[in-house]
Amino acid sequence: MVDGILFLWFILAALSVVFVSVDVRHTPESPVLKWAFVLISAYAGPFGAFFYVLGCREPLPGLHARFVATRWRQVLGSTMHCVAGDGAGILAGAAIGSSLHLQASVHVALEYVLGFGFGWTIFQALFMRDMAGGSFTRSLRSTFIPEFLSMNVLMAGMLPTMMFLMVAIPGSDTPGHLTFWFIMSIALLVGAVVAYPMNWWLVAHHLKHGMMTIRRPEAAEESVAPKKAEEMPKMDHRETALTHASPPSTTAVVKMAFFSVLLFVLGIIIAVISGTWH
Repeated sequence: MVDGILFLWFILAALSVVFVSVDVRHTPESPVLKWAFVLISAYAGPFGAFFYVLGCREPLPGLHARFVATRWRQVLGSTMHCVAGDGAGILAGAAIGSSLHLQASVHVALEYVLGFGFGWTIFQALFMRDMAGGSFTRSLRSTFIPEFLSMNVLMAGMLPTMMFLMVAIPGSDTPGHLTFWFIMSIALLVGAVVAYPMNWWLVAHHLKHGMMTIRRPEAAEESVAPKKAEEMPKMDHRETALTHASPPSTTAVVKMAFFSVLLFVLGIIIAVISGTWH
């Protein structure tokens, strides 16, 4: 029964990756979010493809900017960006930690460091440096807090899910078993759901971008939508968030940082209480 479910899951995941990889080439989205949806489809299979169609895929030619302008789609793009980048590091940390049979606390620390490091330096600072005037250093500074808040909440959702399922399903704690990767997929999905509200706050307060619309010059000329509304190639986080809210105060950011750490600690406590922490 379990083997059949796993077989079906990974077949659907492979088909989802192929579909998104081919289709996203025709979607006028930023390159980093195109890669994000491909990675999400690899992590979450048909759910990733569903998120892509629901939140990013252009419904009709020339309507992408209008389609993604709604707040919930902006936040979906922000969340997918977070999960794609952080997820790559988290999966690498989980595989290394499980292979080396590291103590749980070291294992989780490795996942956090690799997830945060890859998500922050590569998926956020490097890929989004144009929004910081092309400066990687400035981009590192501007993306640190958003990445920290989002990563904490993502891990808060992932940890209890991952720990509980690995205890519930025998033999699933080693990367050599397909069950391990299935559990990591489910954990990332749960983490994305938990991280969505935090990303809503980040987008609403200009600390993270959402979806964007970037067309080639020749494609923009043929578009039925106004060119200015469609082109957003080099804007900062404030302009791409599509919101009129004011940037948050330092006090508000500190409070949200404390809240995110509290959620992360709560996730660890739930894992401890469930008897899965060794």
